[in-house]
Amino acid sequence: MTKVAAVQMVSTPNVPENIATARRLVAEAAATGAELVTLPEYWPIMGMSDADKVAHAEQPGSGPIQDFMAAAAREHGIWLIGGTLPLVSRDAGKVMNTVLVYGPDGKPVVRYDKIHLFGFTKGSESYDESRTIVPGESVGSFEAPFGRVGLSVCYDLRFPELYRAMGECVLIVVPAAFTHTTGLAHWEVLLRARAIENQCYVLASAQGGTHANGRRTFGHSMLIDPWGEVKAVLKEGEGVVSGEIDPAYLASVRESLPALKHRTM
Repeated sequence: MTKVAAVQMVSTPNVPENIATARRLVAEAAATGAELVTLPEYWPIMGMSDADKVAHAEQPGSGPIQDFMAAAAREHGIWLIGGTLPLVSRDAGKVMNTVLVYGPDGKPVVRYDKIHLFGFTKGSESYDESRTIVPGESVGSFEAPFGRVGLSVCYDLRFPELYRAMGECVLIVVPAAFTHTTGLAHWEVLLRARAIENQCYVLASAQGGTHANGRRTFGHSMLIDPWGEVKAVLKEGEGVVSGEIDPAYLASVRESLPALKHRTM
């Protein structure tokens, strides 16, 4: 079996402060024996405005955010999934909202740019990621020692066709910054649905609290098994949630209910 962990944060507008928090929590996760650790969406910066992240966008392969992730993966000998960070895009004034994965040697393994951009308006609460983010175009996954890991981010969770396009995964990760409003209504049920229909583990790493900019994120980082059972959860505040990937149990679920083999489209 393989132990995995999700880091939950309440990120601030201060990048060095967030890096220090991530360093401490990744170390905490690794100390529990986790071989794969994921950070939440927007972990390096939750600015006072959406445009703040543009000023901190890094070129691929260079910058303090990427340097930290590479060093942390190498120091602890873990697979580190770097939540999302802002990378320079082709459009001035906008960034890519990017997941970077580092292997235990600290070298980059794969990149996934968030495809689906969140938009929501209800009363005085309004969000539009397309103002500052360029959408990605390609599905993301990689091969870990225990099997295929699919990559998705937050709003992607509402689009099940993306997860089908990943192929048969052992684990799907979902770094996120769900709002409290939408999270309260849909977060757990969507995560459990993705686990059940893909018959795999789902590891969700969330922002979880009230941020300096006034935004409240839902938290509830969790690990869900292929039967849809929540194995571990952290409701709010910073911390680590962890659990085990059991390939024998995953195989038994797929054998007893071979839904993936019964697909016709």
